[in-house]
Amino acid sequence: MQARRRHLYFALMGTCVGLFVLAWAVVRIWSVPAAIAMCVVAMVIPPCAAIVANRRGPDDRWWDEK
Repeated sequence: MQARRRHLYFALMGTCVGLFVLAWAVVRIWSVPAAIAMCVVAMVIPPCAAIVANRRGPDDRWWDEK
């Protein structure tokens, strides 16, 4: 299960970086408000990615960890 969470985390963070780069390298030429909106969306992604990466799955045996 951890591999799936890790892949989802990297996909979310890659999307975040991609949105920032695309917003300020390409989209701002045509529409600054659209670039700002893309950055606002990208700003929300990292906390969600951290929550996804750190949640426990139903088969995780967290009580055995020491």
